Amino acid sequence: MKHALRTVLFDLDGTLADTAPDLAHALNAVLREQGRAALPFARVRAAVSHGASALIRLGFNIEPDDANFETLRLRLLDIYQQHLADQTTLFPGVPELLEHIERRGMNWGVITNKPAWLTGPLMDKLGLTQRAACIVSGDTTARRKPDPEPMLYACGKAGSTVQECVYVGDAERDIEAGRRAGMKTLVALFGYIAHDDTPHAWGADGMINAPQDVLAWMDDHA
Repeated sequence: MKHALRTVLFDLDGTLADTAPDLAHALNAVLREQGRAALPFARVRAAVSHGASALIRLGFNIEPDDANFETLRLRLLDIYQQHLADQTTLFPGVPELLEHIERRGMNWGVITNKPAWLTGPLMDKLGLTQRAACIVSGDTTARRKPDPEPMLYACGKAGSTVQECVYVGDAERDIEAGRRAGMKTLVALFGYIAHDDTPHAWGADGMINAPQDVLAWMDDHA
């Protein structure tokens, strides 16, 4: 039995919002504080979807068991919180996409591994909080993506079954979480895809080159 799509769910960093400039600023600020050279934006951008720990790994070439790792990670988050939306914007085409979804009588939401103390203020600054049917952060449920728990929680909040949802993300964990939950998945190729990522091997139901491609995909699969 075919189910009509009712809800479009999005990853936040690298899918809905281009947060890389502000996260790159935070990492490079920490690097400079530690007497190190800043990294080129292109190198930082590819790591942003993997969170603060990935950025510290990239910048300092250390692992979480290093004695300084957690201090550096918390410092990065502190700087980032102070500059949460200085340069962050919705990706081109996202405002129109959200309007189209709403005009179709559908709803949309966000599922991110970002902690709520950062997700909430960022969604407020982007003017999206009141419009979202659900906002699920990395600490909303006991487990984070790639576990399916946040996906199932989001479906409940949005009032849709998993068969009525499609999840759009730019990381392998996004697609794995959506597939494990039983929903359709799309890879946002415009997001923070690293040169050694293999999105065509992630098992998604589709690939999109721009936000508006979500609508075309939905029309093709209606």
